[in-house]
Amino acid sequence: MENFDHSFYMSKCIELAKAAKLRGDSPVGSILVMDGKIVGEGIEGGKTFKDITFHSEIEAIRNSRALLETADLSNCIMYTTHEPCIMCSYVIRHHKINTIIIGLASGEIGGFSSIYPVLKDTEITKWENPPVLLFGILEEECRQLSL
Repeated sequence: MENFDHSFYMSKCIELAKAAKLRGDSPVGSILVMDGKIVGEGIEGGKTFKDITFHSEIEAIRNSRALLETADLSNCIMYTTHEPCIMCSYVIRHHKINTIIIGLASGEIGGFSSIYPVLKDTEITKWENPPVLLFGILEEECRQLSL
């Protein structure tokens, strides 16, 4: 894992989450970082776009793919205010993101903490090793987003 301050990047996610909340969406923000540079960002947009696939993690992946012109995002670190849901976790695994920095666990819908732990699955042979997960970066600030 790269050696830099995770709270700096999580602060960026919190700014994105606040923008989502202001427009009436769930307060979730995500970014992808490669070599210390932000290469994609996303804010939750399911209500705005009337499409559940507009989750912040998927939007960050879409933006990164467009910029980097590749589906292999294994050189990227994802930062997100909330644990990726099961849907986002599948997309993360498909794009080979191998490190995820998470502000707050999501519980029953989470891709790690739910009964469907896609982020730690080792049974699907086309996926490589599960990603490294680091929970609790600016956790209280992420929790405050939902109040």
